[in-house]
Amino acid sequence: MTHVPNGAAATGPYALDIDPKRAGWAYCSLRVVEIAAGGSHLFATGGSEWIVLPLSGGCTVHTEGGIIELLGRESVFGEVTDFAYVPRDAHVQIASGAGGRFALAGAKCERRLPARYGPAPEVPVESRGSGTCSREVRNFASADAFDCDRLIAVEVVTPGGNWSSYPPHKHDEHRPGVEAELEEIYYFEIEAPGGREGFGYQRVFPSREGGTDVLAEVRTGDAVLVPDGWHGPSVAQPGHAMYYLNVMAGPGQEREWRICFHPDHTEGYR
Repeated sequence: MTHVPNGAAATGPYALDIDPKRAGWAYCSLRVVEIAAGGSHLFATGGSEWIVLPLSGGCTVHTEGGIIELLGRESVFGEVTDFAYVPRDAHVQIASGAGGRFALAGAKCERRLPARYGPAPEVPVESRGSGTCSREVRNFASADAFDCDRLIAVEVVTPGGNWSSYPPHKHDEHRPGVEAELEEIYYFEIEAPGGREGFGYQRVFPSREGGTDVLAEVRTGDAVLVPDGWHGPSVAQPGHAMYYLNVMAGPGQEREWRICFHPDHTEGYR
């Protein structure tokens, strides 16, 4: 299943639980856990490295005999958040006094790096694109911003009515210096001003015969898996900003984000 509607991959405490087995690939995972006020969540990292990313609310992350305090945020459409990195082969407790929703972005890995705090002021934020293709990119765990073994993760906020993930691009081949092979998960939330539910669209189309081909209407809590293919645009409904979390990892010896733009869509839009 390439488009995962809200609730379709819920298991146990997780509103969303995508692991390599369910996705049919080798590296990327994404979980979303909702913690009630005064509650906590325990998990073992296994053979993956993870980032605990507040979507709403704050928490404390207990691991490796230490505590990482996360201030978090009110919502993904507000400020950039702080986050915590936790290593493979560890046990983690997330506790939240006021409650909240937290994304766990993970990737199978080899190296065991130390647990660390990611301060919000150190997250590189960039405006990408122009006009109706402009969006805000929060590079909290991009390949050149925060050290991980394989995991790459960024957030994107697209104003209502705009296109992002445009021009369409791909990263499904290993071509040194040109393109890196990366699996990818898109997780979506759509702003709901005045309580009015919104939606968006996500396109993935084949880069090779028999490749991934989907046009999905996405709503809050949905995910789209990109094992291969050209992906983009991500289209936000007018009046409703679109948020997505991108989680990526692949087999390359170098942790790098190298993409190839579709040659028919590049003029003036990068």
